[in-house]
Amino acid sequence: MAQDMAKKQEIISKFARDSKDTGSSEVQVALLSDRIATLTEHLKANPKDHSSRLGLLKLVGQRRGLLKYLKKTQYERYSKLIATLGIKDR
Repeated sequence: MAQDMAKKQEIISKFARDSKDTGSSEVQVALLSDRIATLTEHLKANPKDHSSRLGLLKLVGQRRGLLKYLKKTQYERYSKLIATLGIKDR
């Protein structure tokens, strides 16, 4: 379930702070959100795929940790990011 490189580059360019930014928290959360959405659709079609379900839970935990860090350190960027991605604020 690897991401398409073109789609990945599009997400990176949309959420990057500058031209060389590929690993900021915003970019990581955006990439994780895309993977989470893809896995969610996969699990709707394949409900007995438990290994993918565990992978999905791991990705959600990673995203939650990054969002928690971003909320604690840079709240303005956090609020802009969750509004753009449509993620609920907890």
